[in-house]
Amino acid sequence: MKLTSNNRRSTAEQKVIAELIEGSDVIRRTALQLAPAIVVVAELLTNALRAGGKILICGNGGSAADAQHFAAELVGRFRRDRPGWSAIALTVDASALTSLGNDYGFEQIFARQVQALGRPGDILVALSTSGRSKNVLAAVEVANALQMRTVGLTGEGASPLGTMVSHHLPIPSGNTTYIQQGHMAVIHVLCELIEDSLTS
Repeated sequence: MKLTSNNRRSTAEQKVIAELIEGSDVIRRTALQLAPAIVVVAELLTNALRAGGKILICGNGGSAADAQHFAAELVGRFRRDRPGWSAIALTVDASALTSLGNDYGFEQIFARQVQALGRPGDILVALSTSGRSKNVLAAVEVANALQMRTVGLTGEGASPLGTMVSHHLPIPSGNTTYIQQGHMAVIHVLCELIEDSLTS
């Protein structure tokens, strides 16, 4: 395969460069705009885990995958060997999801699990790039009623989720791809901060 020079890049190469640079810029702006809020959320999660609470996490599609990734890092490990912490992705139990969806409707698939599993002192982390996913909003409503603390990761701009949660982390982009990249970057930073606090 013949390599092209910098001034003769293919259209595909130009696309790759533009996409990766834009994604990196969104993460840079996330760092500059949200660093204080991320530290506060990390402290919230750390204190809940230290007190024996658990972290429930929900989202749809790519956000469901992010929820599972976050839970896996907490139950397993991020960078350090240490005991596992209580974290549950509400997106993984096919029997529960399909029975709840069939009996109560798709909007209740997370809310019913929060009702069953959540307690005061626990935290719900809700992921939605739009901030408008009805099943995520329903889960937050139940969590608030249970006196749980709630964290919302969304994209930029006003959204119902942003107004419902106790802590809001809006990625500064309106592009779903870049929002999801920002969510994963934030999740990894949260994992590192939690490990720093609980293993020091």
